[in-house]
Amino acid sequence: MENKKSTKKTVQSFEIGELDQYLFGQGNHYEIYQKMGAHKVTVDGQEGVYFAVWAPHARRVAVVGDFNEWDFEANYMERQEPMGIYTLFIPGIREGDLYKFCIETQQGKRIFKADPFANYAELRPGTASIVTDISHLKWTDDAWMEMRKTWNSKEHPMSIYEVHPGSWMRHPGTEDEGFYTYREFAEAVAKYVKDMGYTHVELMGMAEHPYDGSWGYQVTGYYAPTSRYGTPEDFAYMINYLHRNNIGVILDWVPAHFPRDAHGLADFDGTPTFEYADPRKGEHPDWGTKIFDYGKPEVCNFLIANALFWLEHFHVDGLRVDAVASMLYLDYGKQDGQWVANKYGGNENLEAIEFFKHLNSVALGRNKGAVMIAEESTAWPKVTGAPEDGGLGFSLKWNMGWMHDFTEYMKLDPYFRKNAHHMMTFAMQYAYSENYILVLSHDEVVHLKCSMINKMPGLGFDKYANLKAGYAFMMCHPGKKLLFMGQDFAQLREWSEERELDWFLLEEPEHQQIQNWYRALLHLYKKNKAMYELDTDPAGFEWVNADDIFRSIYSFIRHSKDNKKNLLVVCNFTPMERRDYRVGVPRRKQMKLVLNSDDVEFGGKGEPRPLLYKPVKQECDGQKYSFAYPLPAYGVAVFEF
Repeated sequence: MENKKSTKKTVQSFEIGELDQYLFGQGNHYEIYQKMGAHKVTVDGQEGVYFAVWAPHARRVAVVGDFNEWDFEANYMERQEPMGIYTLFIPGIREGDLYKFCIETQQGKRIFKADPFANYAELRPGTASIVTDISHLKWTDDAWMEMRKTWNSKEHPMSIYEVHPGSWMRHPGTEDEGFYTYREFAEAVAKYVKDMGYTHVELMGMAEHPYDGSWGYQVTGYYAPTSRYGTPEDFAYMINYLHRNNIGVILDWVPAHFPRDAHGLADFDGTPTFEYADPRKGEHPDWGTKIFDYGKPEVCNFLIANALFWLEHFHVDGLRVDAVASMLYLDYGKQDGQWVANKYGGNENLEAIEFFKHLNSVALGRNKGAVMIAEESTAWPKVTGAPEDGGLGFSLKWNMGWMHDFTEYMKLDPYFRKNAHHMMTFAMQYAYSENYILVLSHDEVVHLKCSMINKMPGLGFDKYANLKAGYAFMMCHPGKKLLFMGQDFAQLREWSEERELDWFLLEEPEHQQIQNWYRALLHLYKKNKAMYELDTDPAGFEWVNADDIFRSIYSFIRHSKDNKKNLLVVCNFTPMERRDYRVGVPRRKQMKLVLNSDDVEFGGKGEPRPLLYKPVKQECDGQKYSFAYPLPAYGVAVFEF
């Protein structure tokens, strides 16, 4: 047989090859971000940049930028079949050069698009992508990354500080907005978080977005940390610094929708590329945004690789997935006629369900100890169940039911709370149906919903005393914890992304006392295994009295695995002092008072009280033993036994 010379040219390691195309078309190319976008490479001794972009319906694509005077004719890209990925190597391009893809549509129109895989973008209002090299980031967080492999969200403590970096703290009197850089923020927030006792920070709006008022939930650059606070290297420095200080980092992540901005993903190659083509599936009428097409393997690949990019390349410890319900329901936020049923006639988005199973299996399978958190506001079953059992595979789910009941109860005048007593106990009816996080997030302190302190009834003392009792109830209740910035010192105003928190309030004793109280709760939580070890196990919680309706007092026990150092919690939600209060306990073991809201540092009267209490054989609350504890107005007491 005659030997035919292969006409196939050798594919360089950085180039898109047949295997890359195959895997991308299957939706399984988990490192696709290493090939797509703009990467610095050397070809035949010449340094330059290799560009790759997916634009399957384009007529032609060119790279335009500073280096060629934004001339469409200068640098046409080569189309790779069968996927419609366009590639080109351009020598001489340097780090820091601005670029876009100019796409000629089938109709002959030219549109300028930012690179979907760019790692850095121009500061708004600019919209160009920036050539950068993130292949040599410096990490010194090996100890943390090792420890993470054994971390378990079910059994370890997790109290999250939700932060919007641009409005947490600012430099006064500067020409620009006064934003802290990633590096400045890392050092300031680490100090604050360590002092307070949080275990994790959750950062809002880190991926590139054009509009500050979207808080980062309308993303145009999924692979680019926002340039508002610095470079990708600075972003990596921040995560590394927080890890070195034993603080976990969670990012908000938005795979549900994207904005219509002309330079973004919408109609990317002149046709619906990333979104569903049918506007009844591909658009959110309420939000004015586009919905990703989870039926396309390439789109799912873009998103799953993006999740892995943050978890693996940037060492992030978890992603909080925004607006999960809007992805699961085809009729979410839509009227009749605005949506299309699935093949069975139902309202579930079958493609999004498969997407979540795939996403969570890969993200958590490859990254032991990382967490995937669902912001899911309905009663969708098994959100944190295993994909093989028909679950979605998330680690944790925001408990929006608890949040709603809790805030509604806390808003009530104490006189009326007896009629709503069940609102605080109801969450225990379903507490073990999912792995929950109790959340008081940014969503609760905007859009005229009032800050946490201003939700509270009464005036002056009553407001602060109510908030203290509420926070204690939350911190001692089963489930992980999340609090939005500013609420731990009773920020008075609603949150706005346009200004920093009102830190000056800490000069006022009431605000200082709330902060002292929340700090004490955080440290109590972290120190006591009974507070977190059995969060997902009914053996970890026991009501002492869930039905003390007329006095609006709740008492319960948190058990540890070994049943040592259990905690008894008592919360009084009225301004009535109960001098004659007794609390029932299951056994005759000495009780040690470990937290008392009446201490002066928390704004209490500081009445002298014994630290130790000896239960006697006297039935109370259905328990054999009990002891007397004079309970102050809005009093909270936590005992260890």
